[in-house]
Amino acid sequence: MRCAKSPSPSLRWAARVPLNGWTGGPRSRNMSGTPGHPHGETMRPDSKRQLASAVRRIVRAESPADIAEELCQVAVPDLSDAAVVYLRAGTERTGGSSTALLQLRLGASGSLSSRGPRLPVREPRPDPSLAARARVLAPSMTRSMQRVAEAVTNDPAGCSGLTVTALAERVGASEATVVRTARLLGYSGYRDLRLALANAADASRPVEAGRGLGRAMGGTAPTATSVPSTGVLAKLLHAGDVLSREAGDLDTALVELLGPNPRLPKGNRVLLAPLLASAEVVGAALFLRRPSRAGFEPHDLQVVDELAVHAAYGVAAPPAPKPPQPTPPPPSPLPQASAGRPTGEGVPPGRPTSVGQGDRLRFVGAATRRIARGIDLDEIVMGLCRASVPTFSDAILVHLRDPLPVGDERPASPVVLRLQRTDRIPEEWNTGGGFRPGAQEPEPTELSELSALTSERCEVRPGGPLAEVLRGVRPVFADRPAARAALPELLGDDSELIIPDGQRAILAPLRGRRRVIGTAVFLRRPERPAFEPDDLLAAAQLATHSALGIDKAVLYGREAFIADELQRTMLPETLPRPPGVLLASRYLPAAETARVGGDWYDAIPLPGSRVALVVGDVMGHSMSSAAIMGQLRTTAQTLAGLDLPPQEVLHLLDEQAQRLGTDRMATCLYAVYDPVSHRITIANAGHPPPVLLHPSGPAEVLRLPPGAPIGVGNVDFEAVELEAPPGATLLLYTDGLVESRLRDVWSGIEQLREKLAATARLTGPDHAPPLETLCDEALELLGPGDRDDDVALLAARFEGIAPGDVASWFLEPEDAAPGRARRLARQALARWGLEQLTDSVELLVSEVVTNAVRYASRPVTLRLLRTDVLRCEVGDDAPQLPRLRQARATDEGGRGLYLVNRLARRWGATRLSTGKVVWFETELP
Repeated sequence: MRCAKSPSPSLRWAARVPLNGWTGGPRSRNMSGTPGHPHGETMRPDSKRQLASAVRRIVRAESPADIAEELCQVAVPDLSDAAVVYLRAGTERTGGSSTALLQLRLGASGSLSSRGPRLPVREPRPDPSLAARARVLAPSMTRSMQRVAEAVTNDPAGCSGLTVTALAERVGASEATVVRTARLLGYSGYRDLRLALANAADASRPVEAGRGLGRAMGGTAPTATSVPSTGVLAKLLHAGDVLSREAGDLDTALVELLGPNPRLPKGNRVLLAPLLASAEVVGAALFLRRPSRAGFEPHDLQVVDELAVHAAYGVAAPPAPKPPQPTPPPPSPLPQASAGRPTGEGVPPGRPTSVGQGDRLRFVGAATRRIARGIDLDEIVMGLCRASVPTFSDAILVHLRDPLPVGDERPASPVVLRLQRTDRIPEEWNTGGGFRPGAQEPEPTELSELSALTSERCEVRPGGPLAEVLRGVRPVFADRPAARAALPELLGDDSELIIPDGQRAILAPLRGRRRVIGTAVFLRRPERPAFEPDDLLAAAQLATHSALGIDKAVLYGREAFIADELQRTMLPETLPRPPGVLLASRYLPAAETARVGGDWYDAIPLPGSRVALVVGDVMGHSMSSAAIMGQLRTTAQTLAGLDLPPQEVLHLLDEQAQRLGTDRMATCLYAVYDPVSHRITIANAGHPPPVLLHPSGPAEVLRLPPGAPIGVGNVDFEAVELEAPPGATLLLYTDGLVESRLRDVWSGIEQLREKLAATARLTGPDHAPPLETLCDEALELLGPGDRDDDVALLAARFEGIAPGDVASWFLEPEDAAPGRARRLARQALARWGLEQLTDSVELLVSEVVTNAVRYASRPVTLRLLRTDVLRCEVGDDAPQLPRLRQARATDEGGRGLYLVNRLARRWGATRLSTGKVVWFETELP
């Protein structure tokens, strides 16, 4: 791959930072031995060797332009399909304004298309996993299914463009056979199989230069750009973290970098990596993948993070002079320093170096800002380590209490400290400005020598030397008597091998708001200038900000756990499976930090095989909104159990919201679907209208009376009854799906309608798209940064119950009613070919009808429904619900429900506004 290097002289810009104790350095290692990563993921083992080789190539490059070119070459094609690297060219002021412009120039770029006008042509070949499954499952297939499997494995490209009808005609099979074959091969339906075939065919197609790869992937990228210091891009670059599309401001930053309307791949296929060295932005790197390739994963962000850090410090470092051969230093567990890279050694050993107070203050300011950016415990500890090594020290060891106390909790006794993280300058840096020469390149170690020589856990003895140092709170030099006695207790018996002589180690207690929660040990090599007294103040600032941040992180973790549990209990764990309808749902909070919100959805089984579909949205997305949502959802479930009309349910919800408070407002949509009559009744309280996807393909936004939100008071809600044909899909959602800063509600609703219609066209008019796929496609309507509100989504596929599968009668409340019910049930079972169930069903029907006739004053209803189970419903006008009880030996009755409970698969009773319904279900043979 050839990478285009910019000929501009400004590409050789590099920050001439002094290589004394106040420079930055490459990222450190965590306890697992893998490079530190802000996302908390560990690198895959198969990536470590490639990463080590890539880092060596970047470090060996001499000039900033060479480093940028190497970064592109190591990234494409293994990590990405394209890479663009910008290097800093300078900073200027805009006229009389105080706003600074960061000047970036294109340093290098590379993509698959830059290899030539066209990649080598590869013949399409079958998906090996699909072919393997087809071979294994072939004996269990019919001849027609084998023909379908043979067609899709031998010609994935051709079959990916065929509808289910066209493929069935091509192989001489039925459409049902094609669908059954797709499901047997492990797909949810033919649409999923078709998408898999399209992906396999796309991976085998040749890639043309500049075609479909976007502006920076074979197209054009600006050779220079000016970044305002107050803009979004500058803010993200100074933050120093690798950003994916999950970051809401990434698209705005890319517009500032690449210009308006950049043609970039969709989804999580774009990464922006700041090149940050010593709190200075020296450039930015952009990595992209084709739409046909999977998006970046968390471990990819870790790899990009490591590459960007090494490239940044290579660009910022001055050219490495050839130093005279130094006298070999005494053995030390700390790695040797690098003279040509910012690893902490800036002058020959023995020459004193002083650090200005201004440099120290700037370092403390940058370090505390980095620590303060952390949200969870690992990010804060990592921020402390990255800020300290190698700028302030050559290594750091961080111990924290185990377990960490939360808030005012009484801490566990005795006090136990556990090694949380140990970071140091990598061993690979040597005094020649690169890697040590040799025939074979060394493999990176899994654990640093520091962690190997340090005891992982220590118990603080009350009244011991370590307890005295922790009680003193202030950092101390390791050569002080108190610290010299405390370090063996903290680090173990090998602490003398770790701690250098003189003032080259600082022991700093980490004190939170109420108590000491850990320690930090800062170390410098013997050949590096020792710590100065003012460094104790810097260490104290680092320790204080870290401890307070850890306190906040622990509290945040507890609150996040409570919020997650609250949200989990407020929403249904699983959706019911009522007869005649399929259900699917999705829920997304407003942001990852909010976790809770006021949106909810529900599906409530009703008497008569009906189901109530509910979607609501309490204003706001906070803990209080979630609490109000829970109360309204519980109220809606209770009202639904009374079998009230939808408009009456909304009216009572409105009264309940007013009782909760004057400002408790919410929108809600309540619908009741009857699979027997194939009708649905919907009432709306200020909620966005649902979208109905017809069986033939077109999508329609239902026109409903909008109504006022719940909580307004004195509102008359109106219900509408509509036809719900079998195969139709109703999508209920909250406004977070269709409304954002980029579009209004009605524009979003129209986009949702078009999205659903386009998804339905992929499966053809004869097959509706799978519900789970339909929900995922609807969520793709949310672009990066569009999650301004919670999103709740409930999809219902109406299958209905055919008239031939329903039998119903009216029985007069007389003594002959149970006998007549048995005869009618026997006839219905014979008509359906279910004679095997006659004896048990007759007995159950007789017991339930007998109980109904005993208390009824009006005709009793008897209904049998055949779906995946046989369901019997008996209704009467008596409101008292039957209760299962244990009959005594002398009782003449009371055993009917006992028999129902033992013989039926399930049974229950529901109170209605006109009485009650008792039902039971039995398995079909």
